Amino acid sequence: MSGRLDDLTPKQVATLQQFRDNVKDVLKPEHDDHYLLRWLRARRFDLNKAETMLRNNLTWREQNKVDTILETFTIPEVIKKYYIGGLFGRDKEGSLIWIDPYGYMDLKGMLRSAKKSDIIKSKIHLLETIYKKFDELTQKEGRRVDQLVIIFDLQYMGLKHLWKPGVDVLLEVLAMFEDYYPETLKVSYVINAPRIFPIAYSLVRPILSEDTVRKIHVLGSNYKDTLLKYIDEDQIPAHWGGTYTDPDGDPRAVSHICFGGDIPSSYYCQELTNLENFTETSIGRGSSLQLEYEIKIPRSLIRWQFKTDGFDIGFGIFYRKSSGRQKAGEMEPILASQRVNSHMIPEDGSITCQQEGTYVVRFDNTYSWAHGKKLFYLIEVIAPDVRDLDMTQSSPTKAETQFYFSDQGVSDVKSPDVIS
Repeated sequence: MSGRLDDLTPKQVATLQQFRDNVKDVLKPEHDDHYLLRWLRARRFDLNKAETMLRNNLTWREQNKVDTILETFTIPEVIKKYYIGGLFGRDKEGSLIWIDPYGYMDLKGMLRSAKKSDIIKSKIHLLETIYKKFDELTQKEGRRVDQLVIIFDLQYMGLKHLWKPGVDVLLEVLAMFEDYYPETLKVSYVINAPRIFPIAYSLVRPILSEDTVRKIHVLGSNYKDTLLKYIDEDQIPAHWGGTYTDPDGDPRAVSHICFGGDIPSSYYCQELTNLENFTETSIGRGSSLQLEYEIKIPRSLIRWQFKTDGFDIGFGIFYRKSSGRQKAGEMEPILASQRVNSHMIPEDGSITCQQEGTYVVRFDNTYSWAHGKKLFYLIEVIAPDVRDLDMTQSSPTKAETQFYFSDQGVSDVKSPDVIS
């Protein structure tokens, strides 16, 4: 059985009913059985795992203001013009098709021209746009449309596409797709796979679920017959073996699909040469730096920018559960610590603090016993707008609704036994 609403076993029906009861405290009117089954299928009808996945998703959507991103986020021009891919056509069963000519992507140029956080937001914006399209087609056609066929064209892919800072961003986008948009992928066709594809795939494979892996078909250059078996030829641009051309005769359908290309240096803005408002410090080898921020108003924002000279650094954000100093493993991770290439591309981002208390921003160099790190950072805490607060609670003062805390914390860390 497929695990879809019209194809369930009696046991799956019972599991669906139990799942709805387990998560009824967080469900919204639009969360129907089709929605719930997405999470159950993604976790093979394991109730506990599906509930954890769903609740994590709702927390993530709240933290990133996903429900309003289509109205509040404007995609930067460089991303609109140069980030590859586009929706084009539908397969024989009515699923939407996304075509991604990855070999034309200028990874270095993109990360020099757009903030990492804006790239991530633009992908969330794209996925929310696609889901809005799903809903429109479902209502218009009277049948469920909720999956995507993705065609990755790897022609011209080379070692430049394995540049680590760029790959790290792509992996983050892929993990977001897997964790927060499950069961969206129907099938993926990888075409024109180059010799280095096994290397690239080895980087991606750990993030993918077994169900996703089974949906990936690597076709090489002899892909046209396979595509045409599942997609009508008028739903494929002529460049990939179909019959569609743009009105001007372009076989690549560039009116629908962005082919990227080299990004002009005039767009470069992420060199972070102006460090006037940044704090400069050094983190010794085998050591770390913890900066503590007392959040007084729930849903305040912690926003960061930082860069290092010469080497990478670990970065994470934690919630301190009790008073006094704690090791990273004793605190609740809000943003799990990971090594970032901030010596190549400046890091930036933000999180929403759901509860008041002490949040710890941690720069980790404990893994390096050979090199100390010079760090430049700017961290701000911004209280939520009054309109975003629960107005049934007492209103904050005017001062509390503005930026109220910036760039304070523990510094001058000298040895690993001081902070760990």
